[in-house]
Amino acid sequence: MADGIVARARRRRAHCDYAVYDLYPLFRPLLFRVDPERAHRLVLRGLDAAAANGVARWVAPKLSNAPVEVMGLRFPNRIGLAAGLDKNAAHLDGLSTLGFGFLEAGTVTPRPQPGNPRPREFRLPRAQAIVNRLGFNNDGVARFVANVERAEFRGVLGVNLGKNADTPNEHAAEDYVLGLHAVYRHASYVTINVSSPNTRGLRDLQGEDALSALLARVTAERDALAERHGRRLPLAVKIAPDLDDESVRRIARLLVRRRIDAVIATNTTIARDGVEGLRYASEAGGLSGAPLRGRALATQRTLVGALDGALPVIAVGGIMSGADAHERIAAGASLVQLYTGLIYRGPALVAECVRALEEKR
Repeated sequence: MADGIVARARRRRAHCDYAVYDLYPLFRPLLFRVDPERAHRLVLRGLDAAAANGVARWVAPKLSNAPVEVMGLRFPNRIGLAAGLDKNAAHLDGLSTLGFGFLEAGTVTPRPQPGNPRPREFRLPRAQAIVNRLGFNNDGVARFVANVERAEFRGVLGVNLGKNADTPNEHAAEDYVLGLHAVYRHASYVTINVSSPNTRGLRDLQGEDALSALLARVTAERDALAERHGRRLPLAVKIAPDLDDESVRRIARLLVRRRIDAVIATNTTIARDGVEGLRYASEAGGLSGAPLRGRALATQRTLVGALDGALPVIAVGGIMSGADAHERIAAGASLVQLYTGLIYRGPALVAECVRALEEKR
């Protein structure tokens, strides 16, 4: 009988926590009246304040551990934050209260850069989508590292690296190596981002010869740093959803050959399937959110088939519900990342996804 009372109390507590986080839809209309970038900053500052004053501990959903080992790392659960939300690793403590099993910060470049001119981010609420052409706006890797050192967060941290916009592709490897050196001691894993559509020419680095040369240089530097630090840092590569199947298969073979540890599928798309005629649909930039789901899932399935278990796939793109997260795991992904779903669903999405995977085990 006592066990039953305890179990009911725990269920009520879990329901209460979930309900608190589910208040986000009440505030979303107000946030959506504000410019997307300003709303982004307001939410992150609120999370930081909640973490700093201890409020976050009381309202965060209570999630049971469902650990998994991927890339030689132990993740508390399979649901992570995708790169782009915290470009400068300035909000790790606040974001860590949402129940994620891991956080990926960035994209960060060696030197600070302002990104593309504003306006550069647009909501498409009817489609639960966002178009952005931010262009790797960030404070540079030195500030990024300082922020990581200042944070109390000690969980699994991925660092997403990019090249500066004014670095020509023939020298891109130098930027990735500079970033790798700077973050090596602080990162749990590093992602090589060659798939953003918002830096001119960046996606050309996904071509077989260019990618092979880039990864040869980066993995050689990683191996040298591993000797120096006594720790081999896993490397992932993030690819676009706009590649044809044969290009995806070529990349899969190359990643195995170059001893990469994981692949992230996918970045945003330049296609406009599912948003035709909507306001802002014709804006230049990458489309994310619900309309990306099918394209990202198709790319993931091609990757999983081509890799045949040789390395893990991390799924991202169009994951708006627990059912979407489960679909990605069922299709062969080892981990799942969220971004645009958080904008539309709020923090409750994290708990929903974690619990959906627990229930389906």
